[in-house]
Amino acid sequence: MKYHELQVKKHKAATRRGRGIASGLGKTAGRGTKGQKARTGYSRRPGFAGGQNPLMQQLPKLPGFKSIHAKSAIVFTDQLSLVKSVDISAESLFKASLINHPYQNIKLLKRGELKSKHNVSLTSASVSAITAVENAGGSFTKVDRLSRPATKKNADKVDS
Repeated sequence: MKYHELQVKKHKAATRRGRGIASGLGKTAGRGTKGQKARTGYSRRPGFAGGQNPLMQQLPKLPGFKSIHAKSAIVFTDQLSLVKSVDISAESLFKASLINHPYQNIKLLKRGELKSKHNVSLTSASVSAITAVENAGGSFTKVDRLSRPATKKNADKVDS
């Protein structure tokens, strides 16, 4: 028998508690003996810890939030002269030690003057950076982020 083959009733009848000793739920009706929880109308607020300071009040309030998105690496237009080639991509910026690794989002921002012609292929750039590259005689092409090459361990999972 499988879970999806089970035949069950939609609604189970509510048990009537506290209807005599022979019912098995007589006298205290499953509420134990005395105390706040044994009384009718009992409900405790969420986070209540029995008079102790609740956990949500013990923890400090932290400003802001943590984003799940990775931050883009920032490259400025005046740094493009450090790259030896005319065609600039994530790999060439990595080889010039301007970014940590080529498998991340890279954004080009305008700073300083751009004198030489460059054909830039990156994930994003500001409008002023694109105009600076085009005014210098180059071009900007938006490309997708490079994906990491599959390791041998992960390649075996894909094949099977």
